[in-house]
Amino acid sequence: MTELDVAGQVVELVRRLAGPDAQAEVTVTRTDLALTRFANSFIHQNVAESGTAVRLRLHVDGRTAAGTGSLLDPEGLAALVERTLAAARLVPTDPAWPGLAPPSPVPPGTVFDEATAYASPDERAARVRAFVDAAGGLETAGFCRTAYRSGAFANSAGHSTVGRTAEAAMDGIARSGGADGVARRCADRLGDLDGAALGARAAAKARAAADPVELPPGRYEVVLEPAAVADLLQNLAWYGFNGKRYAERQSFAELGTVQFDPAVTLVDDPLHASALPYDMEGTPRHALTLVDAGTTTAVAHDRRSGAEAAAASTGHGMPGAATFGPIPHNLRLLPAAARAVGGDSPSPVGGTPGGTPGGGAPPGAVADADTGALVAGVERGLLVSDFWYTRVLDPKRLVITGLTRNGVWLVEDGVPTRPVRDFRFTESYPRALGPGQVLGLGRQPVRQPDRVDGSWWEAPPLRLASWNFTGGASG
Repeated sequence: MTELDVAGQVVELVRRLAGPDAQAEVTVTRTDLALTRFANSFIHQNVAESGTAVRLRLHVDGRTAAGTGSLLDPEGLAALVERTLAAARLVPTDPAWPGLAPPSPVPPGTVFDEATAYASPDERAARVRAFVDAAGGLETAGFCRTAYRSGAFANSAGHSTVGRTAEAAMDGIARSGGADGVARRCADRLGDLDGAALGARAAAKARAAADPVELPPGRYEVVLEPAAVADLLQNLAWYGFNGKRYAERQSFAELGTVQFDPAVTLVDDPLHASALPYDMEGTPRHALTLVDAGTTTAVAHDRRSGAEAAAASTGHGMPGAATFGPIPHNLRLLPAAARAVGGDSPSPVGGTPGGTPGGGAPPGAVADADTGALVAGVERGLLVSDFWYTRVLDPKRLVITGLTRNGVWLVEDGVPTRPVRDFRFTESYPRALGPGQVLGLGRQPVRQPDRVDGSWWEAPPLRLASWNFTGGASG
């Protein structure tokens, strides 16, 4: 029985048990996840799980309730409908119910790679081995994962659709003494993940980060590598371009206003890679430009937040949206051709362009030519590999505090001269990307994996005029 058959059965059960006036929408999603994890340069875990989830949301007698289940036999589906109907009788009325998505064409989605969907443990292990070998004896840890998702949607308004997707990701560190270097990438095809290139990159950065010095806190010009930029995109998505937070005036977003540097164009683009072509409400997904050359142009909506804002859904219906709001999960920072800087296609390992005359940080601090071209323009600043443990201090201005990790280097006259101890920072992300603050964008965007299923963030390296470092990482 296909996912679409299951969805159709649930809709018919609702009609039979709740009457023809009941409104129902059903998503059925099968997920196959496989993970090969390594530590101390050895694979220590290979796990896989497969499951199918059925989610029913119904509106009956002015009340809305939702339920989920994993039993696909007739008894299990009937039990799901019955307990969701029982819940509907107990909840308050829902005057803001936006109704069901009408029948509409759904795009075909991304190219589906069967070899990735059905990859074997040996294929993932081969990439882990290549990563470990390329690290040249350094201690390594990380994972290689593959994912396959197929699903269907149906509602009682006559709308139905199906989709499937696959993705692969690798994330690893190499350690030299107390210094770590990181390399990570997400792709549509497992075949596009080069374990050796990632391992060599992580090792080069770890060696370059040894024996860091301490610098005083303050504002520094920075070059952020894609892993760090991904944190900016994720927080902007969750707290800024969220239609519910925007309606509640908890977002910095002001539609039609120049809030970012002209170099900044942000697009939520789920069909660019690794996402089903419809949302939880059956609304077709498409590319949504959130910032166009510095001007904020849109926020994400599901059917409920869109109705409240007198706008259409943008295809961002998701579980929990009534509480957390609709969130764009596939954000891309597009390189601006007129202002993009960088060399040719970046080397997978590379080193500091032109070497490091007069000593200083060893080759590897700069891992590719794209980042190197940005670093070359910095008179005095910092090269930052990664952010972590970021938390919101002020949602309205999106002031974030967090830590650097996996390598920070002082840059002087375009050359990384020494590794620096990790910092704590406190910064407003919109301010850091504001007019006049973006000094350069790389040409080569890199897709970064996320822990949330189907989420990813894609960006080139980024050069910013200032970033507020408030103390040491232990402060």
